[in-house]
Parts: sequence; C-alpha cells; structure tokens
Amino acid sequence: MGDLNYMTGFASHFETEALPGALPRGQNSPQKTEYGLYPEQLSGSAFTAPRDHNLRSWLYRIMPTVVHGEFEQVAHNEFTGAPWMELPPTPNQLRWFPQKLNGEGKNFLQGLICMAGNGEVGQSGSAIYHLEFDQGMGNSFFYSSDSEIVFLPFENEMQIRTEMGELRLGLCEIAVIPRGVKFQVNPLGGKVSAYMTENFGEPFRLPNLGPIGANGLANPRDFQYPVACFEDKTGEFKLFNKFAGYLYQANLKQSPLDVVAWHGNLAPYKYNLRNFNTINTVSFDHPDPSIFTVLTSPTTSEGTANVDFVIFPPRWMVAENTFRPPYYHRNYMNEYMGLLEGVYDAKAEGFQPGGASLHNRMSGHGPDANTFKKASSGELKPVFQGKTMAFMFESNQIYRPTPKAMKSEQRDKAYQQCWQGIERIFKK
Repeated sequence: MGDLNYMTGFASHFETEALPGALPRGQNSPQKTEYGLYPEQLSGSAFTAPRDHNLRSWLYRIMPTVVHGEFEQVAHNEFTGAPWMELPPTPNQLRWFPQKLNGEGKNFLQGLICMAGNGEVGQSGSAIYHLEFDQGMGNSFFYSSDSEIVFLPFENEMQIRTEMGELRLGLCEIAVIPRGVKFQVNPLGGKVSAYMTENFGEPFRLPNLGPIGANGLANPRDFQYPVACFEDKTGEFKLFNKFAGYLYQANLKQSPLDVVAWHGNLAPYKYNLRNFNTINTVSFDHPDPSIFTVLTSPTTSEGTANVDFVIFPPRWMVAENTFRPPYYHRNYMNEYMGLLEGVYDAKAEGFQPGGASLHNRMSGHGPDANTFKKASSGELKPVFQGKTMAFMFESNQIYRPTPKAMKSEQRDKAYQQCWQGIERIFKK
C-alpha cells in the first residue's frame, strides 16, 4: 500500500472528488448530477446551530443510504445498554495492568471490552473501551448513532475505511469518526491493541487558547482528513448500527463506502499527537493538566467539559524550586488515564502501555512514594521528559467502572499500596 493523501485543517470546509466533475457547482442538490450520483446530506448538529458550530457535509454517492434491509437487534455484550450502570460508582482509586483480551481471531466488534462510562447513552457523557483484534471486517461495516468514536492504537497499525475516504493510524496517532459515519476497521500487519472512546456529547473541537494567543497546543493545520475514495461493489454485505445503547444489523446489496465526492466540515480525521506544541512553565510550579488539552467536548456550562482529551507528551522540565511531577490533588473532574508509549512521570512502576487508571471526583491521587522521594530531593536541572505519551479523558461526570473491569484479573488490587510508603516529614 502506498502513502495516502490527506487534506489538512480543523473544522474547515473541504471538498474532494474521486471522479472529475462529480461535485456539483453552484448548488448542493441539483435535479441531475454527473455520473448519476445521489446527493445526501449528513448533519452532525441541529440545522439551526450557530454557523461556527454547525456541522454538515454533502455526500454524492452511488446509492443512497436509505436502501437497506430491516434492522434487527443482535447480541453484543459491550454495546447493550450501559454496562457501567450495573455497579455503584466507587471513590476508590483504580488501576489496571494491560488487559489480556485474547484478540486472536477477532475483528473490531468482537475485540471490545467496556471498562467504564458515564452519562446517558447517546445524549451526554462517554464510554471507554480497550480493544484488541487481528481480523478485518470483510463485508461488514459499522456506524454509531449514539456517539463520536475515538481510536488510540498503541500496538501495530490499523486501517479505517470510511464513507469519505481512508485513514491509516499508527502509534501516537488518534482518529475521530463522527456520529453516523459508516466505516470499517482492519489491522495492518499484526494484532492491533488500542484504546477506544465513545463521546455521547457535543462533538470534539479545539479548545480556546485565551491568553496563550494564536499559537500553541494542537495546530489546526496538523489535522488530516481523507480524500474521496469510493467502492463500487455489489453483493452481500452487513451493516451494524449502534443505536440507543443496542446493536442492530441490516443486510445490504452494495458496499456503503460508495461516496464518489463530498464537501463540508463534518468528516473523519486523524491527528499525530507528536505534533502537539506543548506549553509548560519556564519559571516555577506545575501547570494544571488543562494546558495539555488536545480536544474538548463542551457542555452548556462554560469551561466545564463533557469530555476533555488531554495528553502528557515529551517535554522539557525546567521549573525552578518546584516539585515537577503532578502534585497531589483532588479534582472536581473525573480522570481516566492510559499510556500509549514509554513511562509516565508520576508513577515509578505499575503504569504500562495498555494499562489504565481511574481517579474519580475528590479522590486524592498523585505520585507514588518513590516518585515523590526522588522528585523532592533530586537536583533541579533542565530535564527532557523523553519517550512518553500518556493521555487522559477528563469528564464532568463520574466514571463508573463496569463489572468486567472490576472483576478483571488485570485490576491492580494493591494499587493503594503505592502511596502507603509516603513518609511523615513534618518538623516543628
């Protein structure tokens, strides 16, 4: 497979056609189109949403999406209802070692395990999954009516074939698939291990920069969007739809990836986390983790996110007279963390790529005993925090772990012990 071409820019209006003249000029839905294509609008917001938050794209496809068999509910342990509501929430700090999901012989839909969630499916909040698979989806396709979906692979590359073009994803890259977009996930050269999140609330957008100014954090030019690439194929196909917390299946007589051209500002995209322009202190004190926000899903309460996607990338540590790792803290927001690569500077051991931790509202957390001792006594010279890429989904709603997550053999039942070695150093 050769390199793919992408369009760049965040929340811009794109246009792309796989055949010359496939995009109508001057209007969106002419009486007749070139090549006999069907115009279809995909809306990601209410029609009357403000212009700067109005999301929609026009798709010009071989067959309209209304042509399919009747949807019938199918069983799926992770996509049925809200499994995180089966247990009461917990104030305990939780940590998991890398999950052993036995992804051999499984595809994307079969390789999911739901770890935690919050809110109301399809309306607000989010759900977090660990994912492992080594099989493609063949003639099956999927879309979610409930959520925007984020993929974060940490082992091997994956291909995401969408209605609007193809994305390829590797280590420290993320892909965001909008609500309603049909797609197919396949491995590229080995078993894929990844994190996945469903965002039930407002679509992710870039955070406002405020006093930072015009530049910094995630740069719009670094977001990549697929170009039109259609599949003109008939036969027997299956279309899976996650709808109101249940999984449905319908039969198709043609591939749903038949969009020959499209234009608009609602489309799948990818972003390389290594392009993040880190803003950090150059004087003293550890900045709040909000300074590392890549994307935010806002609520109606200004500054309070349904979900913030935050990363802790490679960066220089230069603060003077400062305890440099994250300080001990209790938050209003709720934090689910994972690690894509390397080590995390707040834990000396136990936090590995593929692992996770959950710290809910007002539950104290921070560096373990060994990290505190080292960071509070070491020489404060400039240090490059190198090979690392941790991430956090931070939500205004409490994350409730699922029964599978709580019963998992990989749950670190001795997690609280990492703080028990903290010494009393108080002196009068």
